[in-house]
Amino acid sequence: MKIEYYSLYTHFIFITLNRLPLIPEKNRQRIEKYITGVVNHLNCKMCAIYANPEHVHYLVARTPDMDEERLAGIIETSTNQFINENKLSLGRFQWQDTCTAFSVSKRDVNKVSDYILGQKEFHLTQRFADEYDDFLKYYQRPIHLIKIRV
Repeated sequence: MKIEYYSLYTHFIFITLNRLPLIPEKNRQRIEKYITGVVNHLNCKMCAIYANPEHVHYLVARTPDMDEERLAGIIETSTNQFINENKLSLGRFQWQDTCTAFSVSKRDVNKVSDYILGQKEFHLTQRFADEYDDFLKYYQRPIHLIKIRV
């Protein structure tokens, strides 16, 4: 069946191998532009991105034919190669074998985008390990089902 309308937003977090601070500030924007170009080339849309030294947050509007795992795999492979070939990292660059992806409702896109774009200031007061733990607690909290009486 053809999908006439879709609204598929995903917030990804990619973490460097062993959480090492491999992304220097001087190369941050170049890496962000590269990832954005990959996303656009795949007919998706980058809503927000910020590359921290040991992790990257980005929010993507996806097409139905581009699932999270496929998109993440393409970005992982291409950015590993791009960063290493262009010597944009402090040492050999590699992402962890896994990433995290959270679905985002359309009504929360601006809020999540602002959060991602505010990463520099956010991490002045909170470590990444604490931020990541908070995300996992928030998104994995139990869902409470509402009983509807008929």
